[in-house]
Amino acid sequence: MEVWIGRDGERHGPYKEVDVRQWLRSGQVSPQDLGWYEGLADWQPLSVLFPDEVHAAPPAFTPPAPPYDAGLRATDASAALTDYAGFWKRVAAYILDALVLWIPNMLLSGMLGANEAAETYLQAKLVAGSDPQLALQAFDTYLHALGPALMAQTVVTWLYFALCESSAWQGTLGKRALGIRVTDLTGARISFLRATGRYFGKLISAFILCFGFLMVAWTQRKQGLHDMLAQTLVLNGRPGEQPSRPTPSSRDQGSLSA
Repeated sequence: MEVWIGRDGERHGPYKEVDVRQWLRSGQVSPQDLGWYEGLADWQPLSVLFPDEVHAAPPAFTPPAPPYDAGLRATDASAALTDYAGFWKRVAAYILDALVLWIPNMLLSGMLGANEAAETYLQAKLVAGSDPQLALQAFDTYLHALGPALMAQTVVTWLYFALCESSAWQGTLGKRALGIRVTDLTGARISFLRATGRYFGKLISAFILCFGFLMVAWTQRKQGLHDMLAQTLVLNGRPGEQPSRPTPSSRDQGSLSA
C-alpha cells in the first residue's frame, strides 16, 4: 500500500507503508500529520491510520528533513493526481469533440448512402400510410441501408478517442483545447487497449440513462462509470505542464469546477 502525507498545506508521496511506519516509530513524521491512501474516503491523522506505531513511537518528536526535502517532485506529482477535471469542463470538451467528428461522420453518411436511405424511408412511410405492415417493412429496409454508415461512424469515433487518449497528447482535440488529459490511476499515459475499454465503457454509461456520465459530478475522484471500469482519471493540465499545488481544503470541496 502507498501512503500520501499532508503537511503545511502540501502533499508528499506516495511512500511505502513500511517506510511511513518506520518514520512514525523513529519520530521522523508527526502523528498529527495527515495521511491518505487509495480507497480511503478522506485524509486522516497518521495516529488514526497507524495507531500501533504511534504508541510505539518515542515521546520526543524531531521534525526531519527527509522525506520532505527530497519530496518536491513527489509533491508536484501528488498535486497533479488530485487536480481532477470538473464535470462541466468535460462536457465542454465532449461538445468540441462532437463538432470535430461531425464532418467525417457526415462524409461517411453521404458516401455509404445513409442520406438516401433516410429519404427512401420517409417516402415509403408516406406511401404506407396507416398500414403497419408496410411501415414495418419500410423501417426494416431503412435499418439495413443505414447499417454500413453506422458501423463506419462507430469505428471512426472509436479510433479517434482511443488513438488520441493513448497518444502523447493523452486526450482528444476537445480535451486538449480545454487543458485536460486522461491518465491511469498513477497519472501515467494509458495504453491503446485501456483507451479502447474506456471508450466502449461509455456505451454502458449511456445505456443506463447517462447515469454513468453524471457520476462525474459527485464521485470522489470525478470518475464516470467508464473511468472506473477502465481505471482511469481525467486531470487538469496538458502532459508536461507544471501542475499547480492545491491545498487540502480545495481538494475536499468537491465542487463542479468548470
